[in-house]
Amino acid sequence: MFLEVYCSGPALTNCILLACMQTHKGAIIDAPADSGDQLFKRIEELELDIEMLLLTHSHWDHTAAAASLKEKLNIPVYVHKLDEENLKKPGSDGLPLLIEVPPVEPDHFLEDGQEIKLGELTLKVIHTPGHTPGGVCFYLESENVLISGDTLFKGTIGNLSFPTSVPAKMWDSLKILSLLPPNTRVIPGHGEETTIGKEEWLKEAKKYFGG
Repeated sequence: MFLEVYCSGPALTNCILLACMQTHKGAIIDAPADSGDQLFKRIEELELDIEMLLLTHSHWDHTAAAASLKEKLNIPVYVHKLDEENLKKPGSDGLPLLIEVPPVEPDHFLEDGQEIKLGELTLKVIHTPGHTPGGVCFYLESENVLISGDTLFKGTIGNLSFPTSVPAKMWDSLKILSLLPPNTRVIPGHGEETTIGKEEWLKEAKKYFGG
């Protein structure tokens, strides 16, 4: 497995390049502004065949480059159905857009429990509503890796004060993540990585972040 994180855009959002090096099949996870140049250079160096763009959710800081990546790489875009509208009409979730965010038509919808094949790798979709209705994480069990979007960060969670956020659902989502093996490496949508084991508060997240 090849996994590299690129931080870009005004919100310092993580874009992830993931690939199976046995087959050179690759995927991009989340598409912050200005991520393209870094990605294209690395894709060329590694001679990757990029098959898809996977979105953890539809907030503008994770989707600003989605339209350009879809067009330039001729790849399908995946998002959860509950976040579809904000992808097609950026800002319809009530969040002000700090930059121009082109609309994107999703090609496929992600579902809880769905398994996505990437060469010899398998990504399992875990629906984790809370930060947004259609937020998801991608779990690579064989690699002990969780790509958590804005559901889980090092020491904290995604903002629950946004117009479409549902705090009650976030607590359930975090309990699901707490059941993953403690040594699971967590790659979040912002900031540094962590592990499930280091975030000992997960099962009692409401106690610490419920207000």
